[in-house]
Formats: sequence, C-alpha cells, structure tokens
Amino acid sequence: MKKFLLLSLLYIVFQPIVYAQKTRPNVIIILVDDMGFSDIGLFGSEIKTANIDLLGKKGAVFTHFYNAGRCCPSRASLLTGMYPHQAGMGGMVITGDYDRTKTGSYQGFLNVNTPTIAEELRKNGYATYMTGKWHVGEKKPDWPNQRGFDHFYGLISGANSYYELLPKRQLIEDNEPFSPQGNYYFTDAISDKSVSYLQKNKSNGKPFFLYVAYTAPHWPIHAPQDLINSYKSKYTQGWEALRKQRFEQQQRLGLQVSGNSLPPSDSKLASFEKETDKNTWIEKMATYAAMMDKMDQGIGKIIQELKANGTFDNTVIFFLSDNGACHETLDDRSSKDLGQEKFNASLSAKIGAPGSYTTYGKEWAYASNTPFRMYKHWMHEGGISTPLLVSYPKAIKQHIQTDQVGHIMDIFPTIMELTQSKSSKPVEGKSLVPIFSRSKRDTQPFIAWEHLGNRAIREGDWKLVWDNEIKAWELYNVRKDRIETTNLAKSNPDKFNYLLAKYEEWASKMQVK
Repeated sequence: MKKFLLLSLLYIVFQPIVYAQKTRPNVIIILVDDMGFSDIGLFGSEIKTANIDLLGKKGAVFTHFYNAGRCCPSRASLLTGMYPHQAGMGGMVITGDYDRTKTGSYQGFLNVNTPTIAEELRKNGYATYMTGKWHVGEKKPDWPNQRGFDHFYGLISGANSYYELLPKRQLIEDNEPFSPQGNYYFTDAISDKSVSYLQKNKSNGKPFFLYVAYTAPHWPIHAPQDLINSYKSKYTQGWEALRKQRFEQQQRLGLQVSGNSLPPSDSKLASFEKETDKNTWIEKMATYAAMMDKMDQGIGKIIQELKANGTFDNTVIFFLSDNGACHETLDDRSSKDLGQEKFNASLSAKIGAPGSYTTYGKEWAYASNTPFRMYKHWMHEGGISTPLLVSYPKAIKQHIQTDQVGHIMDIFPTIMELTQSKSSKPVEGKSLVPIFSRSKRDTQPFIAWEHLGNRAIREGDWKLVWDNEIKAWELYNVRKDRIETTNLAKSNPDKFNYLLAKYEEWASKMQVK
C-alpha cells in the first residue's frame, strides 16, 4: 500500500512535467566501472558514499536493474539503446590496426549505423560533453568527438594507471593527446573536467548532456594513502564477515532482494582466517573503498556545481555500474601492461601508491556483490546486476524504490522521452518513464544476454542462465530466488524449454556466435 501511494503521488507530480514543461531537462549519466551490487550505502555498504546515496534518497532507486555484464558491451548498449550485438560489441573492443569495413555483432567498435545518445541529443539542440572512459572504439573515426560529443576528455582505452599514462593507452582531450602532469589522479581529473564543462555550458544557453564515465573502482587499485588508512579498521574481520554485515544492512534497508538468509560463501574462496598475510588483504580492500570514496567526493563536486548555477532541480542524473564486481587477477597481464621494468618495480611498490599494479581479488569481490553469485563476465546476478539511482528534483518529488525490471539499454529511450527529443532510428530499449508514473511497465517482455559464451534470458519472474564452468543451463524463479540457489531446470521442463527456445530465437536475431 505504501509503495502504491508513493507511485500514485509520483504520477500526479511527474506526469505533467515530462510532457508539458517549457524548459527541457539537462541530463547527466554517471557510469562507474566494476562496482559491486552492495558497494554504495543505499545498498548496504560501509563505504562513505553520501553524495551517491543522496541521488537515490530523494529520487528513484531500481533494485532489479541490469547491465550487459562487462565494460564494452554495457557502454555500447548505454550509448545506443540497443543490445550490445546490435551495436557491434558482443565481445570486447578491438585494438591495433583493425579493419573498419569488417562489421557485425562482434566487430569491436561502435556500429556507425546505431546513433549514439549524444548524436541524437545534439540534433535536438543539446550541448554534449563526456569525461572518463570511452572503450568502444580505438581508432579516431570511432572516438567520442566523432560520435556526437562536442567535447571529450578521457581515456579511449580500457584500464590504465590512475597516476600516469601506460604504454598502448590513449588519453585525449578533443581529439588531441593529453599527458598527465604533476600530482595527477584520474578520478579527480574526471570530476574536475566535468565541473568545468558545466561551467562552460552556462554561457551557451543550451540544455546539456554530460556523460561521466569513471574508471573507479576498476583495477589497478590506486588511492591516496590517507584515505586508505581511514578504511583499514573496517576490514580486519575479512570478507566473510563483510558479506554478512552488508547483507544484514540490506535487510534493514528493506532492499527488494530475495530471501531472509544469506547463502554460504563460495566454497572455492580462500578463508580469511587462514590467510597468513592479512594486512595485505586489508590494505587491498581499504584501497578499493578509498577509490569509491574519492569518486563520491567528485560526484559531490558535480552536484554542488549544479546547485551553484541553479540547474540541479532541472537535471536528470542517472547513476549505475557497467557490470558487477571484478574477480580478476593480473598475473597474466601485468608485465604486458606496464613493460618489464615498471612491472619489476611494481612488485615492491606499496598497494595503492604510484607504481603499484594489483586488484583486490575475487574474495573481496564476492563481498562486493552481496548477496549474489559470481562476478563480472558471468550472466548470474553478481555479474549483471547494478543499482540504478535516478535523481530529478523538478519531477521526482518523493523517494521511490521499485523492483521492476530494467536494462541499461532502456536509459537511451528514457532520456529521449524526458527531453522530448526525436530519435532518428528506433531502439531496442524501452523507456523507464512509465515506472515513475504507473505501477507496471508492460513494454519489456524479456531481456537476454550473451558475452564470451556466458548467456541468459529473463522473462517475468523466470531466468534461464548458462553456467560456463559446468557447461549447463540453470533455471531460477528470480522473484523468489534471486540469489540463484535452487536450480529448477529438471523440475520445470516446460518453462525451461520455453525460455531456451526464446533465447535461441533472440540469439539468431543478434547473430550470436
């Protein structure tokens, strides 16, 4: 009843503004990198994320929202409103001297026939800006300034040091190479450049679209030492205790995730109690937390600038992650990324400091994804679930928490509807606006995923997911069992066969390998 009243009130307040306002809203998308489901305060975390949480406390919180499971596919889907395969990014970005005439579902750069949200909004009178990580096209014709952004500052490539530019990485500003100087920290640079773009836009009289794509908290884990030190005491009990603590906080917060008890930890994970070098592990998680904290501080700067120039109330802000927490280690790529000399030096560098190059490990990642299974890459909930927070003070007058299902490709049509803009081509995603104003949204019949052999389909309360380790399909009722503990594939063959046929039909349409 409480949720119905909130939705009803939101309908009264929200609906007229969307369709009858004279001043079109500004739009900011904040996409973070490799953040786990429970890594912000509103979703159970002990990390200081007050500015991020503010967006949800006074806006809309989506608890059943999905990304595409990995950085490149998610970014392609976000930018185009299409499934990753339709945007040419079923796999990862292609590097080196690639042939742009070879196209298809796995071409490895953004499909030129799928317009980006920046291209569409610019045609509809918006100033367009981007900061941070691109990662959907390495050649200049595929860079942000050529795909609709008036101004861009950031990283064309994927992961990079937060303190310097590594070999084979491209850091640019408006198509020109940019070299970090002095006391440089990439998260701060993204935040500060975002603020400068907001200040720049004040004089042109246009509504703006700003895409802020932080690399934090993606590895390598780098953060200021004083901030790292402030978090160490929080992680002395290890990852098992942290997972339990976060789950209990999720229960207190009333998050709409299934079950009242936390399933056992993955048996393949190491025991913190048996670790001989606990201090190193504590330092790793403290560094990860410090990265989140530093990013939150930067988001605070962006919010303050919006308030200072009087645009906060009429700005729609979306906050989400490109995939779940990351289990990866760098044993097989550190020397390649750094070069042999810097790699040798990194082995003795202090965790989080310039010159270091490491991750926080799958044990802490499992806690980051509380209460879900698996990680980035997988299509289980731990790989594809993200908090989505939407702030729009002019229209969303009361906090709303919804368990309706959405996908990252839905943000594109949502923005087009909110800005009253016309799309040059239809998109696959469906607008989220009805969720703000009605109790149900009927226009998303199912969502499907595929990336490097991992695959899934969700329709209604049911999800069919392929376990790429045991090479078998699993069936779950994710309304009752979102933690994916009870495989119903054998006990419900009709639903299994129905969803499998649906998936195969979708895979054929997407030209999945």
